[in-house]
Amino acid sequence: MNAPYDGDRGQGAGGGSAPSGETFPAAGQVPPPAAPPSPDPYVQHAYEQDPYGRHDLAAQDPVGEALYDRAAHPPPPPGTYEEPPPLYEQPAAPQYAPDPRVWAQTPPPEPDGPSRHLPYGDDARTVQFTGVDDLVTHAAEEQPEPDAFAHLYRDQQAHGQPPAPQEPEPAPAAAPAPKKSGGRASGLLKSSAVMAAGTLVSRLTGFVRSLVITGALGAALLGDTYTVAATLPTMIYILTVGGGLNSVFVPQLVRSMKNDEDGGEAYANRLLTLVMVALGLIVTIAVFGAPLLIRAMSDTIASDAAANGVAVTFARFCLPTIFFMGVHVVMGQILNARGRFGAMMWTPVLNNIVVIFTFSMFIWVYGSAAESEMGVTTIPDEGVRLLGIGTLIGLVVQSLAMIPYLREAGFRFRPRFDWKGHGLGKTVRLAKWTVLFVLANQAGVVVVTQLATAAGKASGQDGAGFLAYTNAQLIWGMPQAIITVSVMAALLPRISRAAHDNDPGAVRDDISQGLRNSAVAIVPVAFTFLALGVPMCTLLYASSGIEAARSMGFILMAFGLGLIPYSVQYVVLRGFYAYEDTRTPFYNTVIVAAVNAAAAAACYFLLPAEWAVVGMAASYGLAYAVGVGVAWRRLRNRLGGDLDGAHVVRTYARLCMASVPGAVLGGATGFGILKVLGDGALGSLVALVGGGIVLMGVFYVAARKMRIAELNAMVGMVRGRLGR
Repeated sequence: MNAPYDGDRGQGAGGGSAPSGETFPAAGQVPPPAAPPSPDPYVQHAYEQDPYGRHDLAAQDPVGEALYDRAAHPPPPPGTYEEPPPLYEQPAAPQYAPDPRVWAQTPPPEPDGPSRHLPYGDDARTVQFTGVDDLVTHAAEEQPEPDAFAHLYRDQQAHGQPPAPQEPEPAPAAAPAPKKSGGRASGLLKSSAVMAAGTLVSRLTGFVRSLVITGALGAALLGDTYTVAATLPTMIYILTVGGGLNSVFVPQLVRSMKNDEDGGEAYANRLLTLVMVALGLIVTIAVFGAPLLIRAMSDTIASDAAANGVAVTFARFCLPTIFFMGVHVVMGQILNARGRFGAMMWTPVLNNIVVIFTFSMFIWVYGSAAESEMGVTTIPDEGVRLLGIGTLIGLVVQSLAMIPYLREAGFRFRPRFDWKGHGLGKTVRLAKWTVLFVLANQAGVVVVTQLATAAGKASGQDGAGFLAYTNAQLIWGMPQAIITVSVMAALLPRISRAAHDNDPGAVRDDISQGLRNSAVAIVPVAFTFLALGVPMCTLLYASSGIEAARSMGFILMAFGLGLIPYSVQYVVLRGFYAYEDTRTPFYNTVIVAAVNAAAAAACYFLLPAEWAVVGMAASYGLAYAVGVGVAWRRLRNRLGGDLDGAHVVRTYARLCMASVPGAVLGGATGFGILKVLGDGALGSLVALVGGGIVLMGVFYVAARKMRIAELNAMVGMVRGRLGR
């Protein structure tokens, strides 16, 4: 039985009145000596009163009982045992004891004036007596206790200055304030993990999708035709509204959620309505202008009548996906601004599943490209319609799957056409430079598409054209999408808040953290592509032919090291977008696109046709290396001359030094296995697994010897997740 509260012991229910009969000494009179306090029964030693100490100890032992001489030592007669005092005493009954027979009895009289002994109020006539159920129900609403040890670190936060006097803590607000830019890394890692998992599944299903497309259409002109038509919607979407949606509107949504009274819901509804209207007009114009778009993408395909007819038909089925791309991205950015990052990364899996099913049906009906030898002149119209409709349905399902996530986040779409005077004009002006940014970027893509399709047709062999370029780029871009994009998608709202609060130090720290955290995986993967690109592609694209798959492997090797500057460029540009500076990324991308186009043209004219696309892949990384140098210097000046460059460069240099011996030994192992087992599926699998184990093992040992802090932190986090 638990002891009652000492403050209520000996007092009445009122707690403030003196017991009857007690007198107090007059002023100036010496009070009589107080009687010694009675011993507290709750303070005595638990083993001091041993009831067994007065018993016959021998009688407790059955062995000693048989040997005990009772004649010499007779036991005491019954009734002479000294009764032990009670171990615990019940407290005296209070003056106003509760009656268990009465359910709600009248409370005892209260003294005049406030009383400190009333736990629920000062007025017994108006206080509400709370039951146990209410106490349990509202227990979670209690505010956490302040950190009692915070003052120990206040001197460190003040950078050596004397601690300021502690201000009284304000009353808790009704709604929690948004987290500062320097939030805990656990939330960032959790958000990044959710997005990385969704992107990983999406990219894996995307690999299966590319495998099925290549198996159904081959790696020759027919495959290039579908690839060009399927690429058109993405290019047009990015050129029109995609760039602004991806980069400009996230900071604007964060600001509207922070400053608007409705949490930014009206702003999001206006934005979604505006995007839907704009994309509807763009789709209408693009469908009618499909022949011109095909010629702009590839004059080689447009000059072939059969290939042009198939490409235009494919394009008119695929171009309406522009609308659903935009709707999906706007919904995803609304969820990202509300802290829900997973839906935007997981819903593309549904699109890939629909396209995989569509092309599998095509193979089931017409056979694979190797079996049917289907080309642009032999593919039936029904097959073209099947592939086109399946591609369109995939994007429709992807966008509609976002609606349940929006409802769960508390967002309800209501079309709003009151666009004027609500901040959208500022957003459009900011997006202007982003549109020019993607225009310059896509101009370089158009040049590469024209040159790659021409080189593929001139080479006369499979795997040397635009489809091989895009397949290798798909593998190459997977680490970027899984790691860098996921990390920065979680960091971008935080960087935007820091920029809005004019805190360049927090922006610098977040940019540095994003660069270093992503580099731990990006750098070794880039060297893996350089060392094991051939067995990787011969394993994945063997259905298109060994020669075509090997050509894709060489393209992937050329892409390899360009992944490092490509990832750095992506992270650095997020810093400009956080400050709503879209003009600087535009100028930077013009430089990248110009270098890429010039280098690709040089490769087309100087290299043999079968190696021209390989050179174009290497030019891609070279262009981003130039762009990183320009963007880094400009962002450093924007942040006051400090971008934590020494720390970042040291991390990348150490990771590269640890990756070089692993790439040499792993690549030698992989090519040795290919020489022994051949380029088939089994030989490619063994070469990829064996070379990968050697590469990662050597890299891990070298990185641990160099004591790379970011790698140790990642290993510790993984071990913590696994419970080891």
